[in-house]
Amino acid sequence: MDGGSSELSDLWEFDQYACKTMALVTNIQGYSIHDGPGIRTVVFLKGCGLRCKWCANPECISGARQTGFIASLCAGCGKCAGACGHGAIRSDPGHRVDYELCAACGACVKACSYGALVGYGTEMSAGEVFEAVRRDKIFYEGGGGVTASGGEPLLFPEFVAELFELCREDGFSTCLETSGFAETGSLMLALPVTDHLLFDIKLLDGDLHIAHTGQPNDLVLENARRAVASGADVLFRMPLIPGVNDDARSVEAAAGFLRGLQGEPRLQLMPFHRLGDSKYRALGLTYEFGGVDAISKDAAEEVRRRFTDAGVECSVSS
Repeated sequence: MDGGSSELSDLWEFDQYACKTMALVTNIQGYSIHDGPGIRTVVFLKGCGLRCKWCANPECISGARQTGFIASLCAGCGKCAGACGHGAIRSDPGHRVDYELCAACGACVKACSYGALVGYGTEMSAGEVFEAVRRDKIFYEGGGGVTASGGEPLLFPEFVAELFELCREDGFSTCLETSGFAETGSLMLALPVTDHLLFDIKLLDGDLHIAHTGQPNDLVLENARRAVASGADVLFRMPLIPGVNDDARSVEAAAGFLRGLQGEPRLQLMPFHRLGDSKYRALGLTYEFGGVDAISKDAAEEVRRRFTDAGVECSVSS
């Protein structure tokens, strides 16, 4: 493979699902209007090489199955403890799951009658996912279709390619959401069957990118150049994070990079929100941005104006 395989070797706990036409799926969400053109079904895959501090989908970061606990739904009936064969259910107040012992086997999830325990990660083949998404085909008329998201779907390039080939054969469009932090060979494998590419650009400053995502941005920027040079339909997106990349310097750097690409790259701003807060609690994790206020419409509009003034076609996601 080309494109930094040594750099990616320790990203996350690669397991039996990686680089095959099987993957762990956390959710298949229908009737989405924010993940590509038209009405789309979004397939969320599990596993990501970045550790963005503001991530709204923490259940998609790890490449392994996980069990979450929603305290507000727990009735304290004790059925989960009886079902668990690993002694991983705590009886004391607080988070029910002891992750040092939990095997994420799903026994407690099945035993819970109240939905307080949830499983993140179901092993599915590309064919099985296709059978699930094609049920929404009636909504795809007028340009809608299927979007692969995550996590980072390019950690599963063969899976994505097979799923997208099946989608195209059935006549609906394909869209890929990526952070760009994946082997370049994986990107190039998926592009021929990808109709629309949503490509995240977070920070141009390399040190800040490492500080906020855990990884450098060299590979991301190189893959952005490759994607545009391929002639793909690319929409760049920037998660707009207060105090991270909403300042004039960050905007100027991002605008300069985009202007340096072929053609006239488009950018969509994705204002920060805290909708993932409950997922962090369910996984027993601390959300570093849990106390950060969502960006106001006026603040997002000001950043959009700066990009426009800098010569970049820019919009704000609603």
